[in-house]
Amino acid sequence: MQRWRGLEDIPQDWGRSVVTIGSYDGVHRGHQLIIGRAVERARELGIPSVVVTFDPHPSEVVRPGTHPPLLAPHHRRAELMEDLGVDALLILPFTAEFSKLSPADFVVKVLVDKLHARLVVEGPNFRFGHKAAGNVAFLAETGETYDFGVEVIDLYVSGDAGGGEPFSSTLTRRLIAEGEVTGAAEILGRPHQVEGVVVHGAKRGRELGYPTANVETLPHSAIPADGVYAGWLTADGERMPAAVSVGTNPQFDGVARTVEAYAIDRLGLDLYGMHVAVEFLAYVRGQEKFDSIDSLLVAIAADVKRSKELIEAYEA
Repeated sequence: MQRWRGLEDIPQDWGRSVVTIGSYDGVHRGHQLIIGRAVERARELGIPSVVVTFDPHPSEVVRPGTHPPLLAPHHRRAELMEDLGVDALLILPFTAEFSKLSPADFVVKVLVDKLHARLVVEGPNFRFGHKAAGNVAFLAETGETYDFGVEVIDLYVSGDAGGGEPFSSTLTRRLIAEGEVTGAAEILGRPHQVEGVVVHGAKRGRELGYPTANVETLPHSAIPADGVYAGWLTADGERMPAAVSVGTNPQFDGVARTVEAYAIDRLGLDLYGMHVAVEFLAYVRGQEKFDSIDSLLVAIAADVKRSKELIEAYEA
């Protein structure tokens, strides 16, 4: 998959293409319907498919300080899109100047002049251009002038997550914030994941016999509610069952909120400085402060046992 950052990265000889535009944070199952349809139509037409997205999130530019927690960084979204068969990903730097482009100017500058769109595939609520004034009706009308079609895909998907609410990035973020990682996984189609570099911590886990990888997560990552989770720790291409703790470590009067992963039954791991990923499969228990270290150790042993059981059941 080709990856472009900015309109100037698009090859000069780029021909007609099928395009879809959106933030696509998380590339959840609703997004997968739209992107998958764009890929399908591109193959039918014998031309490439292109996903257009933005960095930073438009809300941070339009309303500074409102950047939502991210379900996946851009490089992870790119991997997920590539798995769906996307041919090219265009990340447009979203600046104050760019935000002022009218819907008509956006169509001409991006879809017509650069991507030579033959077809644009979107969800019914797609909005674009200055003050989100453009919609799919405007897009279809403009397409008649500039010789591209518009196909609207109903991304309505629902399940048990959120009590039956339609799947969305907003619902996914809410569930993660509440520790409902199982519901989030139903929407995403996979367990929620955060990434970051393993940094030095207080090393209390090592002293207690449960050495953890203290992960300094990427900015704006959607971190689950404080508590203990079953999941996986992936480092250097190896995915290891893990018990994951999120919180401030109240047992030792901690203040900073951390994500720490204990790779179950793995000894002698040295992950300092490595970029790792932590996946959240299921909630085990909330954050607690115990009356003694012995009580804490009993609880940790139970957490590890329960995490192992949940992971084995999932993988069976």
